[in-house]
Amino acid sequence: MRKLIVSCFVVGVVINVNAQNYWKKNAGKTAKVILTNSKANEKMVDKGAVKFEKFGQPKETEACIFVAPNFKYQKLIGIGGAITDASAETFYKMPKNKQKEILDAYFGKNGLGYTVVRTNMNSCDFSSDSYTYVEDNDTSLKTFNVAHDEKYKIPMIKEAQKAIGNNFTFYFSPWSPPAWMKSNKSLYKGGRLENEYYQTWADYYIKFIKEYEKRGINIWGLTVQNEPMATQSWESCIYTAEEEGEFLKKNLGPTLWKNGYKDKQVMIWDHNRDLIYQRATTTLSDPETSKYASGIGYHWYETWNNKTQLFDNLAETHRAFPDKFLAFTEGCKEQFSMDKIYDVSLGELYSKNMLNDFNKGNALWTDWNILLDETGGPNHKGNFCFAPIIADTKTGEVFYTYEYYYIGHVSKFIKPNAQRIGSSSNRAALTSSAFMNENGQLVTVIMNDSDNDIETNLWIEGMAAKLNAPAHSIQTVIF
Repeated sequence: MRKLIVSCFVVGVVINVNAQNYWKKNAGKTAKVILTNSKANEKMVDKGAVKFEKFGQPKETEACIFVAPNFKYQKLIGIGGAITDASAETFYKMPKNKQKEILDAYFGKNGLGYTVVRTNMNSCDFSSDSYTYVEDNDTSLKTFNVAHDEKYKIPMIKEAQKAIGNNFTFYFSPWSPPAWMKSNKSLYKGGRLENEYYQTWADYYIKFIKEYEKRGINIWGLTVQNEPMATQSWESCIYTAEEEGEFLKKNLGPTLWKNGYKDKQVMIWDHNRDLIYQRATTTLSDPETSKYASGIGYHWYETWNNKTQLFDNLAETHRAFPDKFLAFTEGCKEQFSMDKIYDVSLGELYSKNMLNDFNKGNALWTDWNILLDETGGPNHKGNFCFAPIIADTKTGEVFYTYEYYYIGHVSKFIKPNAQRIGSSSNRAALTSSAFMNENGQLVTVIMNDSDNDIETNLWIEGMAAKLNAPAHSIQTVIF
């Protein structure tokens, strides 16, 4: 261990010197600024260039964002959102020209640059009805078919896949096994998977993968169970950390590998940050279980029981399992109201989570529904929520919330395989993160969620560019 630490330190020094020389040679270089300023109603506006000049030791009185390109951390797998039943159904209720607009807005050349898509296996709350893919008590799964998904969900996923191209990263999550496999004999209100159906349920995942891939949709990965500690009024199923580990170790993992799916990326947990460390350290404590898991998924809803998000739990989990990627698999603003779709706080919620998540080690970031209708649905349990794009299926209008633009300040400019680099802020009101794209382009995102404008400096190894961070704004600086 000592040799490894010394070796890394020496390499870091060499890179650091080269980076400093690079900046000295490029004094006067400029960077492009893209700004969303809610007070001025500016959304992703090109504000031109800022110039980097020599800037020695900053004072504590000088607001700064510090970036250190020579310190490199996790690589980005991708950013995207979920195509649920609700999203797809809403999409196909819109006029053809609006469908094209929505696809372009997310996946097109000038869109948000989404490369990741998540979907639900069996129904979830954001489905118009409850369904599974087999008839009751069919333990052989002979009746398995995905005809339900062929009406809306599969066609929209294929449209996204076509638009994304080679970077298409698709994964799925189950909300509940069929009711007859569960202790409470219901899709809803928790219950647990009966031991006698562990293998049948593992085979179910294989059937799903095969049916989707038969239709040309390549599956990159899956989560074991959506929210395995939530007893919801909609589709849900409870696993303890030990039960999830047991199912993965003895059934799901071996079944995937036996069927030639060793390359599928399996993510455990897929629930809130509050228990992520306990779940990871418990489920992955067994090496035989751990070998089947590639990542650790999580959501942001721990605020139901906490005042703020628990970002430090991510950092601790990342330190404990540096060989497993962290994946944000779901988040949205609940309690939809059409009157609030232009509230900037929607965007700030997203950027606060995205930037802090990346700084704590996140490698995959997936929003919840990419599209919902004028009710914040459809949702068969009345759990209506916001989405980055809202479509009025009655009038054919499309509405872009601040969620869309704030996500875009990250996803549009930071590409898959970009590597996070060192960065920090010396002002609590300024949240930032920085990445280096594969082509060497340096991208820094800065959010000011305070009520005050802040003059700040983007400081990079003895060089700095002066920036204005208006109140309730976000900006992307591209060098």
